[in-house]
Amino acid sequence: MFTGPIGKQKNTSLMNEYASLLGDAILRHRARVAERSARVEAELASKVKSEFIANMSHELRTPLNAIIGFSKLMSEHNERRLSDADIADYGALIHDAADHLLAVINNILDISKIQSGKFSIDLRDIDVGEVLHVSAASLRLIAENAGVALRENIDRDLPSVLGDSVRLRQVFTNLISNALKFTTSGGTVTVSTAASGPFAIVSVNDTGVGMTEDEIAVALTPFGQVEASHNRWREGTGLGLPIARALVKLHGGDLKIESTKGVGTTVKVMLPIADMGRGESAA
Repeated sequence: MFTGPIGKQKNTSLMNEYASLLGDAILRHRARVAERSARVEAELASKVKSEFIANMSHELRTPLNAIIGFSKLMSEHNERRLSDADIADYGALIHDAADHLLAVINNILDISKIQSGKFSIDLRDIDVGEVLHVSAASLRLIAENAGVALRENIDRDLPSVLGDSVRLRQVFTNLISNALKFTTSGGTVTVSTAASGPFAIVSVNDTGVGMTEDEIAVALTPFGQVEASHNRWREGTGLGLPIARALVKLHGGDLKIESTKGVGTTVKVMLPIADMGRGESAA
């Protein structure tokens, strides 16, 4: 057994060699982990890209096919006489398809601007209850046609919020429209407001199909579709909720979803009250 300086040098040399080997092993392990992570991320990105292309193809081609088909029928009016009622119906269908197509394109442009940080809002003192009422009123006919009761419980004494009325109307219209889409005939969608500390709370509650936690995560992902089937009866690009949440965050607020499968969903939008928001900025 070595007990002198030579023994100590040998032990030190062995320890250094062991440390070097261990360090190399750790580096190789980290490299393998990083390589696997990069591969998984690349596969996920490819999958998301493929789903996005498939969804956009469906969402763009469906209204385009309607526009092309009905406009062709109208262009052949001299060869195949159409009644005035048919012409009016075809014109209305073309108009609806064009509106839907424009909405899809606008949503894509909005999410692109938001993600690039180039989206701006015009903050002013606004009556959030009035904006919510206008949004609900614009969808009342759709609710009636779907057999869904659209109710309002708006606090007229709610303090003003600091916001962009155009963008907040976009938020509320998206949320109410979503609630109506996923609520069957005989159900109810209720919009309400309340104050809570420094925030005004806007709630959109429905008695619709509801979502699981995993489905909520998908719904909040840009281009995510809770129903992935291309023959789904509910139209949508999967951009409504992500855009709504992004716009709310630009206002300094937050958007939260509470849902139970088969029971319904409540979406809460929290917006800073105007006077409190200015007070915090000044401080």
